[in-house]
Amino acid sequence: MSAVLLGADLGTSGLKLVALGGDGRLVAEAEAGYAVEQPHEGWAECAVGTWRAALDDALARLLPQLGGRPVAGLGLAGQMHGTVLVDDAGAALAPAVLWPDRRAAAEVARWRGMPAADRAALANPLVPGMTGPVLAWLAVHRPDLVGRAAAVVLPKDALRATLLPGADPRVTDRSDASATLLWNVVADGWSDAALAAAGVPASLLPAVRPSAGVAGTAVLGGAEVPVVVGGADTPLAMLAAGSGGALQVNLGTGAQVLRPGWTPVPADDPPVHGYADTGDGWYAMAALQNGGSAWTWVAGVLGVAPGELFDLAATARPGAGGAVFRPFLTGERGGVAGPGDRAGWSGLSAGTTRADLARAAVEGVLAAVAAAAGLLGGAPREPVVLTGGGGRVPLVRQLLADLLDRPVTYLPLRSASAVGAAVLAGRGVGRPVEPQRTPSPPVTPRA
Repeated sequence: MSAVLLGADLGTSGLKLVALGGDGRLVAEAEAGYAVEQPHEGWAECAVGTWRAALDDALARLLPQLGGRPVAGLGLAGQMHGTVLVDDAGAALAPAVLWPDRRAAAEVARWRGMPAADRAALANPLVPGMTGPVLAWLAVHRPDLVGRAAAVVLPKDALRATLLPGADPRVTDRSDASATLLWNVVADGWSDAALAAAGVPASLLPAVRPSAGVAGTAVLGGAEVPVVVGGADTPLAMLAAGSGGALQVNLGTGAQVLRPGWTPVPADDPPVHGYADTGDGWYAMAALQNGGSAWTWVAGVLGVAPGELFDLAATARPGAGGAVFRPFLTGERGGVAGPGDRAGWSGLSAGTTRADLARAAVEGVLAAVAAAAGLLGGAPREPVVLTGGGGRVPLVRQLLADLLDRPVTYLPLRSASAVGAAVLAGRGVGRPVEPQRTPSPPVTPRA
């Protein structure tokens, strides 16, 4: 029987696991959810043991679906920017601090106080939830943990360490390292100045290895399976989509506008992110925290199911009768909106209907996506690849094409980051594979 490749995506609130055949078809998939712990206002944590339990649960349900087909390799995708302190054996010393965490807001001032050239070499917005500022907070408030730690790693690295006892746990890859605010993007290596801002020794930084490199062998279902180092979820979703150099919009709980082929240049606290991919290249990203999550909230306020929101919106005229919706329920990182911005409708009148409110919400989220795309620039009428659950709705595709003034092709790729992780595993074990993709016909902008 032909072997399969496994890919696991360690998300913020759930883990997705897929098995990809040698022909690129999805053979099986499983999912396990978990909660983000919030022990204090503004905190976001999760125990590494919770992630491992989710992976074990997903494996227990997926492996029997394979019908005895062997597993050739496992790749891991992970939520970006997290902070996990581990000991020499790879055991986590405390729950992981996740990207939505805001406890290190004051520590960002250390990055703003760096020499301008050093700060510009980071080429990224200064965000409290990134690894560097969180590590600085831990050095002040939990020096006992920092003192006992052998390394700080990213979420997928901490999960991988639980699978590979005896392997060196002090390992990450470029795609995750570049998103820590500890990475000199221009020089493509750790930043001494940012490390000094964090106030921790260089010995705490993990080794950076190729994403497709084999990190060790795990026992899964009684068989030994090579496990590759893995990568961050966003570039692995790009790898699965195979969008080439086209602009990609991923519309899920949040929204990300991605431009592959970015060239790093110094930029002092820019409005967009610039990160390494899982090969030797780079991409630019304009990110929104409030995407589909804003639509879910509006649906609840209007008393309809999330899927029914779009049916209701379709009954209203374009422009929503003058109603305008700003979707920033939890603020933003900057660029399109700031951390203090909030959501709401404006332009309401006595004639405003529920359908207008729904239409304004759909248009408002997509207007924010279009504004994010504008930060990345690009050629007029450049094609756009749309991924994520939000793209399933025809109204969304058409409105996005109209707002971007570009043709939009929807790629209904389930569990894209997990599929990308399986592709990465194939590269690492010498079984290259291309996932099967069935894009929808392009939607062109209306005149």
